[in-house]
Amino acid sequence: MSQLTEHYLHPDVAERICARIRSADYRDLVDEREFADAVTEDMQSVNGDLHLFVRYSEEELTEESTVDESPLRADQAVLTGHGFAKVERLPGNIALLDIRKFYDPTVAGAGAAAIAAMHLVAGADALVLDLRNNRGGEPEMNALVSGFLFDERTHLVDLYFPAADRTLQYWTDSFVPGPIFGGTKPIYVLIGGRTISGGEGMAFQLQQSKRATLIGETTAGAGNFHYPLRLTARLLSAIPSGYPVDPVSGGRWEGVGVLPDIAVPPEQAFDVGYRLSLEHVLGLGEEGARRQVAEDARTALTRLRGR
Repeated sequence: MSQLTEHYLHPDVAERICARIRSADYRDLVDEREFADAVTEDMQSVNGDLHLFVRYSEEELTEESTVDESPLRADQAVLTGHGFAKVERLPGNIALLDIRKFYDPTVAGAGAAAIAAMHLVAGADALVLDLRNNRGGEPEMNALVSGFLFDERTHLVDLYFPAADRTLQYWTDSFVPGPIFGGTKPIYVLIGGRTISGGEGMAFQLQQSKRATLIGETTAGAGNFHYPLRLTARLLSAIPSGYPVDPVSGGRWEGVGVLPDIAVPPEQAFDVGYRLSLEHVLGLGEEGARRQVAEDARTALTRLRGR
């Protein structure tokens, strides 16, 4: 509990959480995984902070390591396509990019995978960015991906740590290897209740900078920022010590989520984003090579409307 009182960004809430833990009885929980789940449930019951938890590690943790620094994370990155679940060019020259997690770009080639994915979508006339199942991750990957979506270096987010009165600024990279999607073509971001943490951050940043239209339902509302801390050889804690602040609006999404611009059930969000993308393409003309693109877009739009 000393980690809570020392690191948690809300000291008064930390005391209430400690009181909740002291009043609980965990003596019958001999399995460490069950213990971690029970403590997590009790901690989050106080103020609903989804970044506040205790987690069981399949690997033994040394004094210097955490799960997020372990070889297991590199294996997970490789086996899940570095978080890029789908990169597809849809009929009508529309790009679909489904990102499930933002891995650190330095881990197991994740940065190279991100660059390759963004090169594949660069020539599209519109982008459907699917974050409905994005579970968050590292702001460095957010900055790398976002660098392909703006024409100029852009201030994305500030992470503020109140105890130290310290701010970390995150900007798009000053240079990303071309080609890029750029800062003028439409982006439709799909969100929902399973969009959490860094996924919410990317959606919020694109919305606040008026770079994208958000489609779906309100996100999970997990905005605080944590670093994992070792508890035992198999248990680590996540104690939020900072929170993000949008440099445009000063807004945050902790506890409230990111609101869509177009509210629809998440399962309908793709159809709406794709339809809007196709309508945009049909407004670009049909000269030269665009003739076939327009025909494909018109056919796809007819099928979409017939569903």
